[in-house]
Amino acid sequence: MYTEQQIVENIKCWIEKVIIGLNFCPFAKKDYVNNRVHYQVDNGKHLDATLDQLVVEFKRLDNDPNIATTLFILPCHFNDFYRYLDLLDLANEMLIELGYEGVYQLASFHPDYCFDDVAFDDVTNYTNRSPWPILHIIREDMLEQVIARHPDPESIPDNNMRVCEQQGSAYFQRLLQRLNGHSK
Repeated sequence: MYTEQQIVENIKCWIEKVIIGLNFCPFAKKDYVNNRVHYQVDNGKHLDATLDQLVVEFKRLDNDPNIATTLFILPCHFNDFYRYLDLLDLANEMLIELGYEGVYQLASFHPDYCFDDVAFDDVTNYTNRSPWPILHIIREDMLEQVIARHPDPESIPDNNMRVCEQQGSAYFQRLLQRLNGHSK
């Protein structure tokens, strides 16, 4: 079992090696190095409690403009990918119901992430695989600003898939294994 601090440190390692290191998100480095990422570990074991805590995180972002983005890390209760997808659906519905549509959006990462119509063992799934389930809360206004400055934002997903193919599954499997024991 990992402590919250160990979980956050492992997520930071994943960000450094994959998200920034492989340039999966060309926008991530600036906020990461400037400590503008908030890491919230939710150890709740009930769906309702997790959704309530997610609302707290929306409000934290409302009240603290120094936080650029939040990684809402779920190490305990959403290891099953389909259960996680159910949470993601409910979280997106809640985001809309609370009037946050257009303010925040959720990006999803999971150790067993699998795109629709893609085989589970396809290396391109690693573009969204992480050491633990994560809901990434993104400020839409900030995202729009950085996308407007990027020369070709539409190419990012394809570039990430090419990088995954170049690195190979073994690279990502070893990294996730080292960070928390996942070896898919």
